[in-house]
Amino acid sequence: MGPAQQLRKFKVRKNDTVMVIAGRDRGKTGKVLRVMPAPGRVIVERLNMVKRHTKPRGAASPGGIVEKEAPLDISNVMVLCDRCNAPVRIGIKYAADGSKSRVCRRCGDVVGSD
Repeated sequence: MGPAQQLRKFKVRKNDTVMVIAGRDRGKTGKVLRVMPAPGRVIVERLNMVKRHTKPRGAASPGGIVEKEAPLDISNVMVLCDRCNAPVRIGIKYAADGSKSRVCRRCGDVVGSD
């Protein structure tokens, strides 16, 4: 696998609460539904909504205008720390047994349930 095909690692994960720091939805918060490492994008619940015109696909899905979440660039979101209640940068802390945990760079508290 060449360097262009390698997946990048990000500190934002599914089910994290994030705040958008740039763009149309700046200042809004939501839960991460999906992380797409290859393009470096995330889909956040009820943010960056776009309208898509869809064709009917049988009785199960009628056509019409569907509103859905569009991907945001991962650089435009920051993880919210529960303790700080603010968008923070994330660090990695290694435990004595070798396990890793994500920590808030502001208060040092563990972020998310790893």
